[in-house]
Amino acid sequence: MASDQPEVTFIGTATTLLRIGGFTLLTDPNFLHRGQRAYLGRGLWSKRSTEPALTIPELPTLDAVVLSHLHGDHFDRVARRGLDPSLPIVTTPQAEQKLRRWGFGAAQGLPTWDSYELHHGDATLRLTSLPGQHGPGVLDRLLPDVMGTMIDLVRGGSPEFRLYVTGDTLSRPQLARIPQRYPDIDAMLIHLGGTRIAGILLTMDAQQGADVVELIRPKLTVPIHYDDYPVFRSPLRNFIAEARRRGFIRQVRTILRGETAPLTPPA
Repeated sequence: MASDQPEVTFIGTATTLLRIGGFTLLTDPNFLHRGQRAYLGRGLWSKRSTEPALTIPELPTLDAVVLSHLHGDHFDRVARRGLDPSLPIVTTPQAEQKLRRWGFGAAQGLPTWDSYELHHGDATLRLTSLPGQHGPGVLDRLLPDVMGTMIDLVRGGSPEFRLYVTGDTLSRPQLARIPQRYPDIDAMLIHLGGTRIAGILLTMDAQQGADVVELIRPKLTVPIHYDDYPVFRSPLRNFIAEARRRGFIRQVRTILRGETAPLTPPA
């Protein structure tokens, strides 16, 4: 695998390592072990069903963390204790406030469409906050603010690679603005799982996920966040079946926990 090829290592839940153009990012750090409980807010907990593929001491040197929102299955007590507090954490303005109270002084909250940049030599990695909505209707006000992230690699002034990380959003009309602004997306990490609490859908299930693939039209889709907690009710096989039914299965790459895969489209 070429060293400059964008790639993802799947750790579990929505936690991944992204290596893009010499930059290394960690997404949504969830390092609880099987049987430990994640706090979901409002007095709700869910017990993890899987083991993370890596621990924090096993991580490489990071340039930044991308955090879609502040829920216990996306930033847990292990991450709070174990991550370097000087590490930039690119997240929502709401999450930034709490992270700074916890000692993460480089947390950077981005309003929707605002960007944060990292630089190595002539390479720039631009992280742009995108719309997202965690819950339906007025229920969304009871949940943490959530964002998607567009990750653009620019080298010598020329765009080289573009990755969309959906975050824990539902399929909602505001997502239509993303392909209008970003019509050429190389890859997408899609948060699935069909999370349901009290019967209410809080993350994309197979049908909503397929709708978003057809809306965004990435060259490659990599599903994550689909089987780590009992509140995830829509298994990966349902999304694969929907992708096959709708005819875009060849643009989907599944990845196992602990596996590293290229973020380039299948041949």
